Amino acid sequence: MARATARIPAIHRNFLSANLELGFTAGQAASLSDMAFGFLEDGEGWPESFSSTGGCSENGALDDDEDDDDKEKNSSSVEENKNFWESQHQILHTTLFRTSSLESGIRNATKEALKEIQMDDNVCVCLRPVVGGCRSCLLREVSDRLRNAGYNSAICKSKWRSSPYIPSGEHTFLDVVHNSSAKKGEVRVIIELNFRAEFEMARASEEYNRLIRRLPEVFVGKVERLHTLVKILCMAAKKCMKEKKMHMGPWRKHRYMQAKWLSTCVRSTSTSSLLSGDSGRLPKPKASMLTVDLMEKLPNMHCTAVEVV
Repeated sequence: MARATARIPAIHRNFLSANLELGFTAGQAASLSDMAFGFLEDGEGWPESFSSTGGCSENGALDDDEDDDDKEKNSSSVEENKNFWESQHQILHTTLFRTSSLESGIRNATKEALKEIQMDDNVCVCLRPVVGGCRSCLLREVSDRLRNAGYNSAICKSKWRSSPYIPSGEHTFLDVVHNSSAKKGEVRVIIELNFRAEFEMARASEEYNRLIRRLPEVFVGKVERLHTLVKILCMAAKKCMKEKKMHMGPWRKHRYMQAKWLSTCVRSTSTSSLLSGDSGRLPKPKASMLTVDLMEKLPNMHCTAVEVV
């Protein structure tokens, strides 16, 4: 009976020592977790050595093996993420800088048109003019200047219906159709004035933001090139949302972004009424026969002509 009471303090001291050691290790791990990127985001969880059981096991070697396995999984996941973003940067760089003489010519003409528009203060002709010009007036001005430069430019408006995968929407942009030869047929070049902004996300990761910063603000390229870029950027957005454990909105998905520029669209010159609903210009008033004599006798009187039905 004396032996039993003599052993109780030793066990009690070991138990307290284990708890103190557990508390120190857990606190240290919590401070290091703030410095580890993607450790908790990857869904691996805490190692079993920091579980509520205090990390005690009947077989210490088994715990060491499990810790090594977790470390290998984490290191392999970090390495995979690193390789993914490096490959995306390389593919994006190759796609952007591989251009043709036609694309370069249209790109230079677009830049010159934008410079001239920035120097002109009377670009926006809407009912409520916007400083710097609204998007509708800007598209019209750029298209006009490209046509004056000899390019078959037009304003394009795409519109698509909702589906189980993406919501409905519409988008307006520019294009140039070039007939290079009878064998190749028509070559279509897409012009997007706010290309970089179309892929920006508010809560994106730094890796995704670094990729987006490499995009040009104004995109001028063939349909095939745009198709490749949209695929690269949508894959990067999906990877970013997965790493941050966030839901990816349907307007960020590949099908929705592809529908903006690559779906069926209405192509029209800037002199048509494609943007008449957005321009805000007042319609031409229609005078009735009852106001003709009155307006001639009182030319200085400001009157509004009314159509008699």
